[in-house]
Amino acid sequence: MSTLTVPQQVPPVSEDVEQLRKAFSGWGTNEGLIISILGHRNAAQRKLIRQAYAEAYGEDLLKALDKELSNDFERLVLLWTLDPAERDAFLANEATKRWTSSNQVLMEIACTRSSDELLLAKQAYHARFKKSLEEDVAHHTSGDFRKLLFPLVSSYRYEGDEVNMTLAKSEAKILHEKISNKAYSDEELIRILATRSKAQINATLNQYKNGFGNDINKDLKADPKDEFLALLRATVKCLTRPEKYFEKVLRLAVNKRGTDEGALTRVVATRAEVDMKAIKDEYQRRNSIPLDRAIVKDTHGDYEKLLLELVGHEDA
Repeated sequence: MSTLTVPQQVPPVSEDVEQLRKAFSGWGTNEGLIISILGHRNAAQRKLIRQAYAEAYGEDLLKALDKELSNDFERLVLLWTLDPAERDAFLANEATKRWTSSNQVLMEIACTRSSDELLLAKQAYHARFKKSLEEDVAHHTSGDFRKLLFPLVSSYRYEGDEVNMTLAKSEAKILHEKISNKAYSDEELIRILATRSKAQINATLNQYKNGFGNDINKDLKADPKDEFLALLRATVKCLTRPEKYFEKVLRLAVNKRGTDEGALTRVVATRAEVDMKAIKDEYQRRNSIPLDRAIVKDTHGDYEKLLLELVGHEDA
């Protein structure tokens, strides 16, 4: 479901490294050359390029890019060039330093990565920031947000498809009872969302809908202005239908007066190699226009060009 296109015959790493060096030399930077290389290499290939660049020129490729590029294009290139686990660690650390809207980024990383991907992100966090992600999340959040986010980032869920239907029925009942009583941050409700496998949560939420007549997120819309409830709904969506969650993030990012480049950059950089095709399909279904057309309307220059390469823009 990746939208990244990698050439059938990838040039040798040494050639990519030489070309990137060329893009940085002389007057001005050759952004087109950077896009043509990094915009068409997968995570493993980008990692090799970064290693070979450091060996050849004694400098981290990220530092060289940082010196040459600027603004939204620079951020997209840097996020994209990072190893996925390092990228998650960087985004999570950045999120712990901002206000409540960044709670969504922490939840997103915790709920849309596999258990092993989340573990690798936490290891990258240790290596880079000399502390744990859990420590920073606990320190930088409070109240109901901490109650939800700390167990989410601490989780190591079972990844298989096995489902216990008896458990699904009983836990659907628990969820309904807590939500009916407006006990939205109840530890039992959070335990179910933070520890059960995604397959089990899907089964539980199907039981919830069958047994009580409503989709759980409809019942969690009791107060549309409540930020914690919004985060809870987003958590459910990330665990069950991530493509719907990311479609909404993109829709809000490009439909605003003035683009939310931060959200647009984050989603494209983190999902292009994962499920961007499903997100694009959902976007087209929901908005009746293709995602790449929305990107063209809202962005420009090299930033737009790289976004389009990563979301698999096909020239008509």
